[in-house]
Amino acid sequence: MKKPITEIINSYFPSLTNSEQKVATFVLNNLENVIFYSVTDLADEAGVGETTVLRFCRKIGLKGYQEFKLTIAQNLSEEKKDKNGSDSGNIIQSIANNSVYAIENTASMISEEDLNKAIELLQGAKSIHIFGVGSSGITAVDAKSRLLRIGIQASAITDSHLQAMSAATLSDQDVVIALSISGSTRDTIESVKIAKDNGAKIIAITYYSRSPITQFADVVLVGGAKESPLEGGSLTAKISQLFVVDLLCTGMALIQKDRSLEMKNKTAKAVVSKIY
Repeated sequence: MKKPITEIINSYFPSLTNSEQKVATFVLNNLENVIFYSVTDLADEAGVGETTVLRFCRKIGLKGYQEFKLTIAQNLSEEKKDKNGSDSGNIIQSIANNSVYAIENTASMISEEDLNKAIELLQGAKSIHIFGVGSSGITAVDAKSRLLRIGIQASAITDSHLQAMSAATLSDQDVVIALSISGSTRDTIESVKIAKDNGAKIIAITYYSRSPITQFADVVLVGGAKESPLEGGSLTAKISQLFVVDLLCTGMALIQKDRSLEMKNKTAKAVVSKIY
């Protein structure tokens, strides 16, 4: 087992500044909750700035906030395994329950006002660009497919360099859908900032309503499931993302029912020969 994060923090505690000690004290008292916090959440709870949290992570020998959360998650996982031995129970029912809960939780967190505002932005957009990397990149491609089926052209960009270049060409007539469960994905945030600086409207789909990516968003749709760093790309998180994408696509389809139905028929016919 790796050296416990509590011992690491305690060993560095005397050398920390007063502000950094506030972070350390809060973390030591709330380990199981902190792994689900964005850097903004932890900063607020500890009563310090985000830069103090990042400085604290480096002070205790870690490269950044995500490595900090990953280390805590690994420690907690190993401790749980040592106490309980191998996991048991009905895996099928457990995963099913988690998936249902994720959708219900997402539905309760999204306001109808925010959803309608996002749909309105998409309806008036000259072009739509969907940014996502890693697991969120897969959702971005699926979102492009969903939009195409109702006759709406959109680009799904999952490469960070292409995201940045694409963002630099946008204007106030364009909309970016930014996907990031953590809301702290560096590549996506950097691209979103470029797009925002060029006037593009930003729709952020993230689990954390107060995370770095939301600073640049015109609309925040809270989607995704709470996941620890050891669960990156989990099925429940992806289901929640897809649920939000479905809300957007369905909302747009309802506004232009006839055209959407026509496009659904056309796109279905275009691929019918691909199936035996």
